[in-house]
Amino acid sequence: MALSWLQRFELVVFQAAFLCGAVTAATLTRIQGSFSGSCPLYGVAAKNGSSLALSRPSAPSLCYFVAGVPGLLALYCLLSVLFWIYSSCIEDSHRGPIGLHIALAISAIATFLVLVSACILRFGTSSLCKSIVSVNITNSCSEAQKIPWTPPGTALQFYSNLHNAETSSWVNLGLWCVVLVLQVVQWKSEVAPCWPLERGHPARSSEADSLVGPRLSYS
Repeated sequence: MALSWLQRFELVVFQAAFLCGAVTAATLTRIQGSFSGSCPLYGVAAKNGSSLALSRPSAPSLCYFVAGVPGLLALYCLLSVLFWIYSSCIEDSHRGPIGLHIALAISAIATFLVLVSACILRFGTSSLCKSIVSVNITNSCSEAQKIPWTPPGTALQFYSNLHNAETSSWVNLGLWCVVLVLQVVQWKSEVAPCWPLERGHPARSSEADSLVGPRLSYS
């Protein structure tokens, strides 16, 4: 059985979610690497002469989570796309009700995790920028990229990378919401034919007549 247009559109959205998740994961990994493995989200900056330093970074596990969530979901999107391309071209299979329920549960959990990841990025970056501005060495977080950091080479283009990661994360959240809506529509279309017809419905009456014969009318 060929894939429905809803499922085909879902796979297209999965491809976009794969790209966004991969970009977010790669960017966060690059940011953490530029701070020598420290996590700058919710970090505290300090003045070190004419340079800046990340005096109190967050736990590395925070950045691991923010990078790991979109990374794992990007892998899930890629495997899903490859599986359904193979199934539709080779095996000609169809996703049943159980598979749809599992996909719905995964999409709901994924949407929640991406939302949490995006919020951590948003507020973690804002907290870091407030700390940088408070040391009175620069007026904005973007300008802090031009200031030397200690140790040398630290925080290379950190704000631009954080901004790109946050943007990709919010776009990824929107894509997962679209996936969730598409799967809910597919679930309703699967369930609708199974709902019992109301008493007196023409389709129900014709079905009953075919089983027990037409009812006789007495005057």
